[in-house]
Amino acid sequence: MNLQYPSRLLEKAVNEFSKLPGIGSKTSLRLMLHLLRQDMNSVEQLSQAIYNLRHDIKYCNTCHNISDTDICPICSDIRRDRTVICVVENIQDIMAIENTRQYNGLYHVLGGIISPMDGIGPSDIEIESLTERVGNDSEIKEIILALSPTMEGDTTGFYISRKLSQFNVRLSVIARGISIGNELEYTDEVTLGRSIINRTPFEHKQ
Repeated sequence: MNLQYPSRLLEKAVNEFSKLPGIGSKTSLRLMLHLLRQDMNSVEQLSQAIYNLRHDIKYCNTCHNISDTDICPICSDIRRDRTVICVVENIQDIMAIENTRQYNGLYHVLGGIISPMDGIGPSDIEIESLTERVGNDSEIKEIILALSPTMEGDTTGFYISRKLSQFNVRLSVIARGISIGNELEYTDEVTLGRSIINRTPFEHKQ
């Protein structure tokens, strides 16, 4: 059933917010009506925060994590173990792993995983930059593939292993304490932390 709006401005705002993931038209309507009850200063602060996020956010030149600067705080932290790189699908995965407080190395964000069904190939994600990063930094000794244990995640891991086989680095994967098919970002912190600690060597299959 189509909602009948008393205002075209309200309808447009609802339609725009309902484009966000997980936000239907009814939820969007509740949010817009809530904003209408707020004072103008609060609404302007929200609007400015969204604008600044989209306009000023940067992606780390090294690992592709989001940052306020060209190099993210993790990559610039001299206390991190620079011999290990944890390869993840997205930024949410970094946040999930950092919350475990069990990992002190660096990261590399792919920005997706290989998924032919979705039209995503190796050239659409940050695999080539990972290869260059490993090839240009002799300090790197281990690559942890912390990808979701799905068919797409495994396919991406195998492709990365082939690309990195020319280098003298150890490849490992997080322990499969995570159920097959689960997304990494939704895994509880204890299980995820143990999976990082108990990582196993990556088995390259021909």
